Amino acid sequence: MRQNMITNRWLWLTVALGLALLTAYLSSHAPMPAVPVQVTAPAHLSQAATQGQKLFAANCQKCHGPSAAGSERGPPLVHRYYEPDHHADISFQRAVEFGVKAHHWQFGDMPPIPGVSKDQVALVVEYVRELQRANGIQ
Repeated sequence: MRQNMITNRWLWLTVALGLALLTAYLSSHAPMPAVPVQVTAPAHLSQAATQGQKLFAANCQKCHGPSAAGSERGPPLVHRYYEPDHHADISFQRAVEFGVKAHHWQFGDMPPIPGVSKDQVALVVEYVRELQRANGIQ
């Protein structure tokens, strides 16, 4: 009787572990959303966001696409993955300064972006956040 209980526990543990591994595998190999995404521009940008838009065009658009909609080279920043509760503003600062390992998308790692100051990144973030809010990402 005791041997049956031990065997059943091991069986359930093995099944649970297998399901957890399968879930992890499937979620890490989920299909990527279509890139670029549709981005609605805000009716008006703040002065800071307007400056950020110019900096974005010069430093980020090559990979992240016009209006941060993404491209074949990089992910859209107007996406729920980058909402403030998931990627705080400091995440953008760190990505520019140090680069970032790919973790949501299959575009590869982002290299550091030399020559862009923290103040300039803050303006780019303001632009991205205004685009996000205009597209329902809070």
